[in-house]
Amino acid sequence: MSLQKSVKERFFHALVFEVLAIALCAPLGAWLLGYPLVHMGLLTLMISLIAMSWNMAFNALFDRAQQRWGFKRNLKVRAVHSLLFELGLIMAVVPLAAWWLGIGLWEAFVLDIGIALFFLPYTFVFNWTYDHLRAVVIARKNRLSAA
Repeated sequence: MSLQKSVKERFFHALVFEVLAIALCAPLGAWLLGYPLVHMGLLTLMISLIAMSWNMAFNALFDRAQQRWGFKRNLKVRAVHSLLFELGLIMAVVPLAAWWLGIGLWEAFVLDIGIALFFLPYTFVFNWTYDHLRAVVIARKNRLSAA
């Protein structure tokens, strides 16, 4: 399977990931934390924009690392991938969440840990599924172009 992904494909990957994340997190966050849906929706959107940028950059670096070191995208690698992605995202969004929600950095950090615990399996399942579907699409394109 080709590891070369265009900027367009990276954008598509990140956009689908984030749209689905917003659809899940905004209503859930509003309900669990007691904030209005619009307030949580805007925070979720801001975090999503940060996450989308991080997603594109992180996955480009991940692909480069795979090309350099030649590892396979098995379950263990995808678990490490998800963990590293979420750790980077936590460092980026804690100050934003603290400011937006009017809470301290510690409370925002604890909240982000809870969010990360949701996103670890979400990221893992999403990327595993994306890799599988991408392989199917590429195989289908190759069969059609060979015919």
